[in-house]
Amino acid sequence: MADISDVDTTGVEPNTGYNPIPKGDYDAVITTSERKATKAGDGHLLKLTFQILNGEYQNRLLWVNLNLWNKSEQAVSIAKKDFEAIKRAVGVVNPKDSAELHGKPLKISVKVKDQENSVGGYKPRNAGPATPPTTPVPAANQVPW
Repeated sequence: MADISDVDTTGVEPNTGYNPIPKGDYDAVITTSERKATKAGDGHLLKLTFQILNGEYQNRLLWVNLNLWNKSEQAVSIAKKDFEAIKRAVGVVNPKDSAELHGKPLKISVKVKDQENSVGGYKPRNAGPATPPTTPVPAANQVPW
């Protein structure tokens, strides 16, 4: 218990929570990371905290869980692809500790689904948008005349 008799909130507007940030690419850094047991207790995940660096949503936090140690091969495969993208984006090829990824700027692609944010991609901070191929690719079963 704590004595809160000296805390006066008269006239203070209550915190109404955060709305999700809009879909888009944001400059960010990883601020914390930890290896945690899964809810089922049959594996571990790497929990990363991302902080937006600039703009209207500066200092907002987003969390990503990478199922790097899981009985589901599909979950591990997806997590390893994301982890590789993160390592390349921050320029750390072979980290021995997740703290080596902290504080290194990267660009994250934020998605919104059911009024919740998720991170759907990672790239170097100075990377531009993806460019389409310069040579047209013929459609399957297209007759070339």
